[in-house]
Amino acid sequence: MTVSAAEDRLVDLREVTKPMRRVAFFAAFDELQTGEALLIVNDHDPMGLFHYLQIAIPGDFTWDYVVRGPDEWRVRIGRI
Repeated sequence: MTVSAAEDRLVDLREVTKPMRRVAFFAAFDELQTGEALLIVNDHDPMGLFHYLQIAIPGDFTWDYVVRGPDEWRVRIGRI
């Protein structure tokens, strides 16, 4: 099942203290079922999360930029 962007869970990392942002992201990502996605919002490019996912679960996620800065970054991240 593919989840439409309108049904994605929004995770605004700007509302989380910087030391806890990765924890918040991975807690939300771990809840995803196959075919579901998160829309994360951040104040910088979350490329570090992308690299971590590439190592931890290569090929098991999608990564699509929706907005690319400069003040706000939005990325739709799905579980395959």
